[in-house]
Amino acid sequence: MVVSASTTNITWELLPEDFILDDEPVDNVNQPSLAAALTESLELAGKLPETAIATTNYGICATVNGKFVIKAPDWAYVPQITVPREQIQRRYTPHKQGQIPVVVMEFLSDTEGSEYSSKRTYPPGKWFFYEQVLQVPNYIIFQPDTGELEVHNLQETGSYKLRSPDDNNRYWLAEMELFIGVWQGKRENRQGYWLRWWGQDGNLLLWGSELVQQERLAKEVALKRLEELEKRLRDAGISD
Repeated sequence: MVVSASTTNITWELLPEDFILDDEPVDNVNQPSLAAALTESLELAGKLPETAIATTNYGICATVNGKFVIKAPDWAYVPQITVPREQIQRRYTPHKQGQIPVVVMEFLSDTEGSEYSSKRTYPPGKWFFYEQVLQVPNYIIFQPDTGELEVHNLQETGSYKLRSPDDNNRYWLAEMELFIGVWQGKRENRQGYWLRWWGQDGNLLLWGSELVQQERLAKEVALKRLEELEKRLRDAGISD
């Protein structure tokens, strides 16, 4: 079966409850940690509203020429759902259950094969699905081993265009009102490259461990200032 942009009939139908989803193992050992880090900093910064969902290896569905197509991005952000969360625990159908994702991400590994291709045979590859079927505004491809990052933006022509980073080597995602870029450091005993968010003011959205460390340092600074003040008072002959 050949699908193309010109002959594709796309509809939005809910999967039957007895539909068997593929349960393929995650082929990139870093994928869960990378995805969790992205979601955690959004939530802690108040950037993950109750009506939004951030998905990890979670099936997003469409019906292409009468057949169900389900792709599971390594990470995706849907700004608004229109049904109770219990109705989308296993899969999500845009337009039927809420908005399309505004960002999808794939974390590449050595075994990524052709899933990221724009192949038009059934089932279509992820590129074709995100670009032509879902029409996701931002498609991000990240190589955690090398730190290589590609950000593709959907043009008015309906095709993705590779973007160039700004002077800080980051990319502004207007739909999320955030920058995304590569950060190098350690988290959860993994030393390497990570994807991070920055606010419009240029401040990094922190992880929980960083917030705890920041609070601890702030307490240490405050205690040191208090000790210095007490010493000055004693030296001045002022005491309780």
